[in-house]
Amino acid sequence: MEQYKAEFIEFMVDCKVLKFGDFVTKSGRKTPFFINTGFYRTGEQLRRLGGYYAKAIADRFGTDFDVLFGPAYKGIPLSVAASIAISTQYGADIRYCSNRKEIKDHGDKGILLGSPIEDGDKVVIIEDVTTAGTSIGETLPIIKAQGDIEVLGLVVSVDRMERGQGSKSALREIHEKYGLETASIVTMADVVEHLYNRPYKGEIIIDDTLKAAIDAYYEQYGAEE
Repeated sequence: MEQYKAEFIEFMVDCKVLKFGDFVTKSGRKTPFFINTGFYRTGEQLRRLGGYYAKAIADRFGTDFDVLFGPAYKGIPLSVAASIAISTQYGADIRYCSNRKEIKDHGDKGILLGSPIEDGDKVVIIEDVTTAGTSIGETLPIIKAQGDIEVLGLVVSVDRMERGQGSKSALREIHEKYGLETASIVTMADVVEHLYNRPYKGEIIIDDTLKAAIDAYYEQYGAEE
């Protein structure tokens, strides 16, 4: 596993973004792990988060694109932090853009926040965690309504590797339905590999009992390859 992936997993633990226990997802699934990106709350945390996203974006899509689009609301700080990091780490000046939930009819009118999207632009979409892929179905029409746009793909922080609306993973479904390339900073397989029976700050975070619960969850909800 690449060093930045291992660091990102520990970073999620430190920020209390990645938690283990008994949770219920929006879709009603009982899960032994939960990822809440709302716990990235400080400037330093956002600086580091942007850097991890920048690395994943550059690895998968390069930096020869024009706009980093973060769907409202969680995607707004992600697009800002990652575009700053891409500039700092790779010297590429990428524009950031997000959508508003409600269209403004005064002042800075329209549905977009940040940079406009124009004919010929290449766009990468940035999100936190994609479970069902429903937000992409809402986001793509907004982007494509702006003109002759090429959407290169989607990057998320963690691939949960579970079924979306069918038997395949949400990211695989997005790829097949919309033709988008997808990427993640890490997968849940990376998380388990790095934390299982390995002390971190004096604690075993994924022990045999938790590993069995995770395995059982994937037996029920794991995606087909």
